[in-house]
Amino acid sequence: MPRPKCCRQVGVIPYKTCFRPEGVTSSSCPEEVFLNLDEYESLRLADLEGLYQEQAASRMNVSRQTFGRIIESARRKVADVLVNGKTLRIVGGPVSIKAGETTRCPRCHHALGFLKSRDGAICPHCKKT
Repeated sequence: MPRPKCCRQVGVIPYKTCFRPEGVTSSSCPEEVFLNLDEYESLRLADLEGLYQEQAASRMNVSRQTFGRIIESARRKVADVLVNGKTLRIVGGPVSIKAGETTRCPRCHHALGFLKSRDGAICPHCKKT
């Protein structure tokens, strides 16, 4: 039995959680790639903010080696989406939102505050992940 994943801290939940190639509808693009919130956060910290892996790992409350595995998985998924024209969907995962951060539901934009979930963030207002 594998060791359970610990909650990773994320600073931002994205407002947009689905990205499709131009001119493609959900019915015409059946292949989806699911990017967990921790993978999204790793891309944001490493590639957008330009942090070194050690700094980004500290922000996410994981080891540098774990951060390296998360960012590698995230980059592979994004490359698959771009090269093969698949739909990218950002979903929950074993994450917690940093205390003091104002977060909003990506679907209804309801203020969530502190949130901790192993199966994904669930909005108390719209009941969606």
